[in-house]
Amino acid sequence: MGRLAVGALRAMLVVVCAGTLFVQAGMVWALVSGNDPEDGSMPLTPLRALTILGMVSVQVVAVCVWRLVAMARRGTVFSDAAFRYVDGVIGAITSAALVWFAVTGVNAPGQRDDPGVTVIMAGVGVGILGVALIVLVLRALLAQAVARDAQATRMQAELNEVI
Repeated sequence: MGRLAVGALRAMLVVVCAGTLFVQAGMVWALVSGNDPEDGSMPLTPLRALTILGMVSVQVVAVCVWRLVAMARRGTVFSDAAFRYVDGVIGAITSAALVWFAVTGVNAPGQRDDPGVTVIMAGVGVGILGVALIVLVLRALLAQAVARDAQATRMQAELNEVI
């Protein structure tokens, strides 16, 4: 990967992590300080809890991608260590989809007059799961690349013995 691409990706990941941390901190601060204008309290509602969990999923993806970019930069991405981060991305995206489905379920009773919103939200959840499946396919390609790299290393060692 080129320096410009790595720098741009890392800058984006920093912005995403900072943004999600800002939202989480704001929500926790509001919960602790009790900023509800009606009665002075701010209970932990399901939607607030799901928002915090969704932000954690985004942060896990950002950290795993950061580590994979570092491995790609060093040329060590074709190793077994990369699978831990790819599996983290798959798990975090899947959990984000599940959180989104839960948000859809929490939001659905308020959309009785317009059920199309709930259908669209469910479609977005299916799209998020589709991204997880794409990353799963890319994981299979990484597994093939790691196997080929190991095979090439063995063949190079055999060739060195012959020469």
